Amino acid sequence: MSELVAIVLESREKAQEVRTEFSKMQREHLVEIEDCAIAYKDAHGHVKLDQTVNLAAAGAMSGGFWGILIGLIFSIPFGGPILPILVGIFGAGFGALSGSLSDYGIDDNMMKELSTNLDEGKAAFFVLVRKATTDKVLEHLDRFEGKVLQTSLSKDLDDKLQAVLAKASEPTVG
Repeated sequence: MSELVAIVLESREKAQEVRTEFSKMQREHLVEIEDCAIAYKDAHGHVKLDQTVNLAAAGAMSGGFWGILIGLIFSIPFGGPILPILVGIFGAGFGALSGSLSDYGIDDNMMKELSTNLDEGKAAFFVLVRKATTDKVLEHLDRFEGKVLQTSLSKDLDDKLQAVLAKASEPTVG
């Protein structure tokens, strides 16, 4: 079962740093990410989502590829070099449409709703985690200051995460 974690950070740049850290942890096999996104408010106060995967672009690429391939196969018996291009354009358009209508992972509406009360300049980082080596993940996050917005973690893990994020803001003595 996947766990959702949403953290409010000081800025969009800090949220991007946390996303980069999660990508690094995934390469080190410390965490398995299903989805992640950053929510922030634009200059007009509208909540925007910065998603890891652009489904419309991915759909267009896939649809275009398959469209051209099918067009090439059928252009031989039916003649005409224009057929692969037309079928490719149709495939790219259909792929973009289906990609933009698809959603997987973290629900966009839920992220926008939770982010409506973000203070100016702040951002929320959302991550859906399949598996994690919790103690090592917490070690990687101890340099980031933030506040837990919402999680589906156990109360104990939720408290540990908040303590790690709060500890980063404490001044060091030494």
